[in-house]
Amino acid sequence: MIQFTLKCDSDHRFDSWFQSSTAFDKLAAAGMVSCSVCGSAKVDKALMAPRVNTRQSAEAEGAPTPAPTPPARPLSEPASDAERAMADLRRKVEANATYVGGNFAREARAIHEGASPGRPIYGEARPDEARALIEDGVPVMPLPFTPGRKTN
Repeated sequence: MIQFTLKCDSDHRFDSWFQSSTAFDKLAAAGMVSCSVCGSAKVDKALMAPRVNTRQSAEAEGAPTPAPTPPARPLSEPASDAERAMADLRRKVEANATYVGGNFAREARAIHEGASPGRPIYGEARPDEARALIEDGVPVMPLPFTPGRKTN
């Protein structure tokens, strides 16, 4: 695993972990890496200093080993107003809509055509499926988060 400092086209900076540098390149090229603040898919690696373990060199010189710095906040807490707003949106969507998974395009079209009862739904659709729904006038929009059932 490798941690990169990333930067979007709006100059928001954030860190993320990847299996390798190649894995980041593949995910970024597929548009699967997005800014954690604004959601932009135009994300590149930012200039960053490598983390070097200096404990051995400090011990060899007789200097005290610095204590590890605890994180400023737990990772589960939103860091900005934008993250809090996205967390609120996610809670509202998950509380008031039905998760239909990969059947989203079919369900959305059936609801739009009256073949299924009207209800709020969310799920996943391939880009070509979403484009076809929009072209056919089915009201859909992308969500700025991955549904909870898809995260690990």
